[in-house]
Amino acid sequence: MRLSGRAAIVTGAGSGIGHATARLFAAEGARVLAVDVPGRNLAAHHAGTPGIQTLECDVTGHDAPALIVSTAVTAFGALDIVMNNAGVSGREFVEEMKRETWDRVLAVNLTAPALICQQAIPHLKKSRAGRIINVASVMAEGTDLGLAAYCASKAGVAGLTRTLALELGKFGITANYLLPGAIRTGMTTPLWDARPDIADIWARKSPLRRLGEPIDLARGALFLASDDGGFVTGHGLHVDGGLMLRV
Repeated sequence: MRLSGRAAIVTGAGSGIGHATARLFAAEGARVLAVDVPGRNLAAHHAGTPGIQTLECDVTGHDAPALIVSTAVTAFGALDIVMNNAGVSGREFVEEMKRETWDRVLAVNLTAPALICQQAIPHLKKSRAGRIINVASVMAEGTDLGLAAYCASKAGVAGLTRTLALELGKFGITANYLLPGAIRTGMTTPLWDARPDIADIWARKSPLRRLGEPIDLARGALFLASDDGGFVTGHGLHVDGGLMLRV
């Protein structure tokens, strides 16, 4: 019960990494506000799991950051952990990229985490173990064709988190980010189910010869959220099965 008595927010909690993390945090004793966009059957996904409350909310909404944080504080009386996991992708060459694509990817992946952290900081300062965990990507350090918006947003997450670590350390708050590799999530599974050959290629790129699973990232998040990670801050934790070793 490494998170006993702590209160957490996990965004993008309707599937994949967020779903696995919300359930793992709850199993470790945390009270969790699981957040995802409307229409994802969020409550059904977490039905029967003690310690989890749900909130259907688009993180890019103007009032969303304040609503998310206030809902958690009202429900739990405190806030100790914020995990910004909600994310989207988009593959368009820069020359052809629509402004709407750029704006949406940056809004979900970077602006929303920044504003949620901003709302959460006053409450995290009151915690004996305040934790911020943002989900970036190995593409924060690499790139691929058509991923300008995605890579820019995830590099921004890394820079944001390092700055949060520097600014908030004096309050005992840690801020770290995860760098997932090829993970079987709600975003990637439809492609890999349709094209098992592509899934196999990505699996073979890892020295561990498998795709990552959401629970792999959830366990990394648990380390950073718990006392075990209490002296780790400003760090990007690669949870990629060694994917980037040969890049």
